[in-house]
Amino acid sequence: MTGPDDTEVLVVGAGPVGLFAACELLRRGVRVRIIDRAEQPADQPRALALWPRALDILADLGIGERLHRASIPVAGFRYYSLGKELADFAIPASLQARHLPQPHTERLLTERLHELGGKAEHGVRLLDFDDLDFGGRIDATDGVTAVVTQNGSDLERIRARFVIGADGASSIVRRLIGAGFEGSTYELAFALVDARVDGELPADRLLYYQAPTGTLMIAPLPDRVFRILAVIPGGAPAGHRVTVEAMQELLDARGPGGVTITEPVWQTVYRVHARQATEYQRGRVFLAGDAAHVHSPAGGQGMNNGIQDAYNLAWKLAAVLRGQSPSSLLAEYTAERRAATDRIIADTDRQTRAWMANTPARITVRDAAFRAADRSGLVPRLVFPVMAGRRVRYEPVRATQRPGGRAACELLGRAPGRLRPGMVFPRDLALAHGFAGPDAQPSGWTLATVPPAVRAAAWSARLAELTEGRPVRTVRLPRAAALSATGCGRGGYHLVRPDGHIAAHGHLDDLEHLAAELELVLPRKAPQDPAAEPAAVRAAGPADQADQAADGGTR
Repeated sequence: MTGPDDTEVLVVGAGPVGLFAACELLRRGVRVRIIDRAEQPADQPRALALWPRALDILADLGIGERLHRASIPVAGFRYYSLGKELADFAIPASLQARHLPQPHTERLLTERLHELGGKAEHGVRLLDFDDLDFGGRIDATDGVTAVVTQNGSDLERIRARFVIGADGASSIVRRLIGAGFEGSTYELAFALVDARVDGELPADRLLYYQAPTGTLMIAPLPDRVFRILAVIPGGAPAGHRVTVEAMQELLDARGPGGVTITEPVWQTVYRVHARQATEYQRGRVFLAGDAAHVHSPAGGQGMNNGIQDAYNLAWKLAAVLRGQSPSSLLAEYTAERRAATDRIIADTDRQTRAWMANTPARITVRDAAFRAADRSGLVPRLVFPVMAGRRVRYEPVRATQRPGGRAACELLGRAPGRLRPGMVFPRDLALAHGFAGPDAQPSGWTLATVPPAVRAAAWSARLAELTEGRPVRTVRLPRAAALSATGCGRGGYHLVRPDGHIAAHGHLDDLEHLAAELELVLPRKAPQDPAAEPAAVRAAGPADQADQAADGGTR
């Protein structure tokens, strides 16, 4: 993958987040080295759910069809209390998660890593950073030196331009950069068994059985395996192990009845935490995934959130390394991903506390809320889009990211689900016009436009002037399709980042807003990172350089 002295990004941790980060960087022409202290890839099927936003991202990476074949869909959630059905929430097909045990997801990511010319190095342990700048400025140094050991033997020093710590909740990278891990631990534990069973269980529904002694959940996995997860109020003693016999007792006491565990596949007991790193970045070292945040498994968001961390970070690192963007672009990573994680922690906390209801008053309130939600139909319209990742938004911080004046689309965008700057551009429209999907240029920006009814020629000429010499592709959208997908049919533009999020939106009279945004993220002047310009040449392989020359550098 790389020689000893030409690593641009060192990824620490070869779980799903680290593997995905390495793949994304490689397909953007960045030279990557990925290490993991474990001797072998993990075989514990911890994470299961892949929600639509993560599935889209993985499809763009090129493993969407493989994931679809290996996984199973989740068509709904069904809730019971004291043995009686409370609610049955069907998930619209476009918002459904798919279940695939984590080792299988990692295997598919590893296959893609190999296809891209990469390899995860196992048995390599990070010990220290030789020259980390604790002042926090990216431009204070031109790289970081990681001290590692392989199988506890000789030391090696790896010089990298940047480091991504994706090494889990007990992250050594987080400790070495001096970041705290603030939050709390719930007063409960989860006992978990993955097993084949005798008895009738739906193969596409999550079942929640809520009792005063705690909640029990049953989730389908591929190959007719089911995850049986039971809340243990008050937690569990250190070293406590779950037995199949104990889980069968909990299943009989709380579950549907008539279901017998016959063939256990995996079992564990674990505590539940809600914590975030005090910093996601120190100088040229970044945290992603569980190294940056952990939260309740309610809703199955953990791996999805980590993949979105890596997606957000990878394109930005590539843009800086290729000399397209200044290093100040990387300052947005922490703010964007911390805000997204704050929302997930709040949502999963509400679900977890519903599982903890253990008094008659709390149970009555919880059950009434579920019945009301079932009758109202609000869950498919408001809750499932959030769980699916369709409402993730990176809040604009500059006036130039929004239309000027009192634009109707800006006012209407305040309604739940309406498209706004910072959200992901509608995928169907992006796929139809070639700026999403596995064949799309991964490092490219897109200017999705609807020409105005007046002054169209002058407007188009100004757009061409603004995008000339920049890695921006201009796409003309049909007015009707744009109105249907974005809620704005006026003449204007959406500036779409390489990760699909809308960086800015404006209309006929907002082209100076666009000029300001382009100069900020894709300046024609030299990038602020003093070491970025040489990397731009080194990061692009011969094919990339030839393509750039052929299309005038507009990729």
